[in-house]
Amino acid sequence: MKRALLAAVTSLALALSGCFVNDVLVRNTALLFEAPMKVSKTDHPVRPEARLAVLWVGHATMLIQMDDRLVMTDPVFTSSVGQIQTRIVEPGLEVEKVPMLDAVVISHMHYDHLSLGSVSLLERKIRSMVMPMGGIAYLTDVPFPVDELRSWQSVERNGLRITAVPVDHVGFRYGIDGAWMTTSFTGYVIEYHGLSVYFPGDTAYDAIRFAAVRERFPNLDLALLPIAPVEPRSFMRHTHLDPAEAIQAFSDLGAKAMVPLHFDTFVNGGDRFGTAPRLLRQSAKDAGLSDRVFILKQGEQRVLISK
Repeated sequence: MKRALLAAVTSLALALSGCFVNDVLVRNTALLFEAPMKVSKTDHPVRPEARLAVLWVGHATMLIQMDDRLVMTDPVFTSSVGQIQTRIVEPGLEVEKVPMLDAVVISHMHYDHLSLGSVSLLERKIRSMVMPMGGIAYLTDVPFPVDELRSWQSVERNGLRITAVPVDHVGFRYGIDGAWMTTSFTGYVIEYHGLSVYFPGDTAYDAIRFAAVRERFPNLDLALLPIAPVEPRSFMRHTHLDPAEAIQAFSDLGAKAMVPLHFDTFVNGGDRFGTAPRLLRQSAKDAGLSDRVFILKQGEQRVLISK
């Protein structure tokens, strides 16, 4: 309860009062009043030559192609989240170009991960949804099946096997609901045709949890890891990876490749635009992993395994 309230109050204070804290937050707050940056977008997000491919829409939203199956993580296509955070970069894929999604996975209830407006925009393209325990309470009527999963529980939908895996985060939506929303956050491992992808949503660094995932899923093809917000580190370290921690998590998980997310999309914390990917490049270089870490721009797609 105390941790959830602290997170809610601090996040709100950063969003509302950032312009009075330091020059970085002054600059970031100014971005809220500018039109989102334009990005290049594809009209053909499904790659026929790919066994495993990803397209970064922005923030924690990734379109994952696993052979002939398509999964989207934490879809956010709206211009703002929570009425406070506005996009500083437009979505990297037009809603009308989103293909039919065999599954959508929701990691937790925060506005920038469960966007009800985005779910409404996509609902005719969603075949199924997976959420952490308690998540269904936040949905309105939807025309697709929804499964709630506890840690290590799995479900099979449209040929995909989706397993909830533990992460270190919080799952409230309104602050006060942190008193009872104690299980409404999770990561996932998504499997299909021998391929496997790890997506944690948000998480702090926790070597024990990452080791437990590796023990059960020792051959991960891809880890989608958040790398921001970095600052203020004294607070963010309790719930969010920074770039160096993300590289350590990547190593702990033993995945073959990493693609970062959760940066440079919304004003989120005290980071300068571009800081998180710059720090990630240095951390990957220091760890000798640069050739396995692929930093995408919003709208950019990468084929990781070809047919």
